[in-house]
Amino acid sequence: MEMAVNSVSPSEFDSSTPPESSEKNLQPFFILHKASSRSSHRRRIHLSPSKSVIKTDDLLLRMEAFQSVWSEIHSASKDVLRDINTSAFNDIYHWVRQSFHAITSYGMPGFGQATRSFPLLTHATSKQLFTGLVLTKNMEFVDDLLTFEELGLCLKSHGCHVANLSSTDFSAKNGIGGCLRSLLRQFLMVSLDAADMSILASWYREQGNYNSPLIVIVDDMERCCPSILSVFILTLSEWVVKIPIILIMGVATTLDAPRNILPSNVLQQLCPCKFVLGSPAERMDAVLEAALLRQCSMFCIGHKVAVFLRNYFLNQDGTVTSFIRALKIACAQHFYMEPLSFMAGALFEEDNQGFQGERNVLLEGMLKYASELSSPDSDTRAEQIDTTLTCRLRELKRLQKCWSSIVLCLYEAGKHKIRLLDIFCEALDPEAYNSVASDNHTGLGKGFGISTPSDPSMRQQCFTMRKGGFICQAIQKVRLLPEASLSQLLKSWENLTVDIYEIHDKVKELQSMVKLEEGRISKEDLTDICMRHASWRRLNIESSKRINEKAASLIDCMVRDFLRPIECLPFHEIGCFRNVEKLQLALIGDPRRRVQLDLLEFHKILWCSCCSRSCNIPLPSMPDTSIMYTLAQEHGDLINLPEWFQSFKTIISHISTKGKRKTKQSMLPKKTKYINESEDKSEASIQARFCRAVTELQITGLIRMPTKRRPDCVQRVAFGL
Repeated sequence: MEMAVNSVSPSEFDSSTPPESSEKNLQPFFILHKASSRSSHRRRIHLSPSKSVIKTDDLLLRMEAFQSVWSEIHSASKDVLRDINTSAFNDIYHWVRQSFHAITSYGMPGFGQATRSFPLLTHATSKQLFTGLVLTKNMEFVDDLLTFEELGLCLKSHGCHVANLSSTDFSAKNGIGGCLRSLLRQFLMVSLDAADMSILASWYREQGNYNSPLIVIVDDMERCCPSILSVFILTLSEWVVKIPIILIMGVATTLDAPRNILPSNVLQQLCPCKFVLGSPAERMDAVLEAALLRQCSMFCIGHKVAVFLRNYFLNQDGTVTSFIRALKIACAQHFYMEPLSFMAGALFEEDNQGFQGERNVLLEGMLKYASELSSPDSDTRAEQIDTTLTCRLRELKRLQKCWSSIVLCLYEAGKHKIRLLDIFCEALDPEAYNSVASDNHTGLGKGFGISTPSDPSMRQQCFTMRKGGFICQAIQKVRLLPEASLSQLLKSWENLTVDIYEIHDKVKELQSMVKLEEGRISKEDLTDICMRHASWRRLNIESSKRINEKAASLIDCMVRDFLRPIECLPFHEIGCFRNVEKLQLALIGDPRRRVQLDLLEFHKILWCSCCSRSCNIPLPSMPDTSIMYTLAQEHGDLINLPEWFQSFKTIISHISTKGKRKTKQSMLPKKTKYINESEDKSEASIQARFCRAVTELQITGLIRMPTKRRPDCVQRVAFGL
């Protein structure tokens, strides 16, 4: 035995010669096991780091990339929504200070008078309640909740005491007592059972809070119960002499809404002041600009997804909150489904802090793995592909930045008349862009009065001229701008095209021409101008038209060279989400259909190979709910419970009966008692599993439980897919 061990070397087992299979000779088997483990270990080291890194850390990398990208998008959206209301919030605060000084100018009563329940005998004008009506223009109150929450925080930062009341506080069920208790709870920071305004007056006087006003914010007055809101306003007007209370109410439709809701005696107690916030379309454009264009997070959406979100925003929901939520769902689905999507997060962080540590190693490992897949036998070829792929990813990021800059330039040109969302959707359309190439071969381009060039770089120019859409309207508007507006537009283009050097130089050259023209006019002799007024005016108009034409040619050049749709760029799949069906299912959805598909196609979720080959035939290895629902497909409207149970019992008992036939042959007679007990337990467990599966189907809404008329049957609710 020892000689056998010494005479065998590990190198002999690296060959393809099979070892002996004798049961007595154990040494060769032992040495072969050690040698095979070494060789497999060497192969595993040879494959690392690329493949092992991808398999173990790919999902974690994508999750980290999603968190990094979405946190930037979400923070940018919150900041821009806060900034868009800043001017309106400042106006509201200045009005609050003026109203507070007007209330205190009548003189504040003493502590004893202020805390008494009966009203004071004062002039009628001193009882008027200063009321701010904030027009939000929203049909849904979701955005209003965030807007008035930000307004409350803004007023608190200036030292005001603020209480935010929702429309649900003004319900007939809660009554006026519910409104007052919610008001006291927010001001006093304690829960009280008594709804007494004298408690608020005592708190305001005792705690030294009388140097700041009390602000009551109602997010949507049109959703409040009119009778409860009327009593609440009358109550505040009685106490406004004792406590400087100022009311702010949100109005969704028109500023005349209080006249349609409140009675005349309540309207007489109000001293209104009107404020208007930005429209939902303006907020939508601001969020789109901050989240997907200026941020350049390497995440973008395809044309079909953008059109779906626009229609969803305009026709179904109309809230910026839902748009941001839909954008988050699209971002999460993209990073979950696209294996290489983590590169988008890595490229995004390259601008912020550069590639560092493990992320840099993993990105290089992915690039090396891609090159090995393309050319596994040539190291030189792999290095070339690695370098090419890296350069193309950098180029993808640069082209996406240029695309975003040109879209913003078009938006600046058509501002106040063309929505950014419309330009955004049109600039993303790859079908219209690619159709110009086919028109070049079929001759369809000649029907529009232009010749379609064969150069692919000219296709986008023809596309804008042919379609006459929003991009063409923006270019046409440049030709009609007055001189002052054109100068402002060029200033904005200068800021937007800083990273596009060739365009930036042309913009500065055009700016110098405008300044030179303005300087030439200012140095002209005014007397000669007056004498030659008509001829000078004609020359001035012609000069302005020439500058406007050059500006229009410049933006047309931007569109031609840099507005190639993102879906037409190489490697756009890394950061572009295009699966509109997935997003539509997540937002609108069909939950009952989804439940039915999951029950019938559970093997796709569980990755069960044996059940996938069953062809919808129930098997014991299937989940109980799937077995029950598959059996239910054989019935009509009504399912007989005893028959359903017997079918279920037959299927799940199929394996156990096979096992029992083998064990019964070797069983001793004295163990019969234990067999009967196990059979009873098996019968009880089957009944429990059956009841649980029926209950799950009832909870998901697929069946209706038995009634008194038919206690032995359940009714099917959902049919077909």
